Amino acid sequence: MIRYALKCDHDHGFEAWFGSSTDYDDQAGRGLVECPFCGSRAVEKAIMSPSVNGTKKSAPAPDTAAKVQTLMMQAARGVRAHVEANFDYVGDSFAREARDIHEGKSEKREIYGEATPAEVRKLKDDGVPVSALPDAPPDPSKVN
Repeated sequence: MIRYALKCDHDHGFEAWFGSSTDYDDQAGRGLVECPFCGSRAVEKAIMSPSVNGTKKSAPAPDTAAKVQTLMMQAARGVRAHVEANFDYVGDSFAREARDIHEGKSEKREIYGEATPAEVRKLKDDGVPVSALPDAPPDPSKVN
């Protein structure tokens, strides 16, 4: 496998993997390589730094993963605490209330609550800005 940095005629940069350099040449020649941003088929190889493998695999320090996990859990806890302290909880009527706020039928305010995946998908399809609230992480004193 070989990875190429590519660029279209609209100057969009992206990367793609090919089985070999001849696979890229063949696919590009047949117009099968296109920009994922604009669909242009006028694509060429861009300058790319070589990928150099060292003799030893380097792994993050053992405590790095634990530190990152702790930081992520703290961040999730903080986001959830902020939302719970400052937003109105609307329970199962979240989808209806979010739509009403978006359409100006209800006062503009920050809310949170529960919605089914289908309700969330419909809200997003209709342009209603929604985002999932992170689950409450487990209590650090009860984690292995």
